[in-house]
Amino acid sequence: MATEARSTRKTKEGVVVSAKMDKTVVVSVERLTRHPVYKKVLRRSSRFKAHDEANDCHEGDRVEIAECRPLSKSKAWRVTKVVSRAR
Repeated sequence: MATEARSTRKTKEGVVVSAKMDKTVVVSVERLTRHPVYKKVLRRSSRFKAHDEANDCHEGDRVEIAECRPLSKSKAWRVTKVVSRAR
């Protein structure tokens, strides 16, 4: 039971916004938050650098990324699967 809780890694789904680096893609992940005073729903985005071993992701692709050990100064995520391709 302890191994189940320990082995879960965070996963996020986002859109590839840059694929210009070698074996690295930049993924933009959007989330919805509520404004603390006005209660309006806001769209916030974060950018993550993710490891793409095969260089098969392109801009516009929707991908799933998972947390992993730090691979460089700014890269601690890896692409687990391509959910949908850009047209």
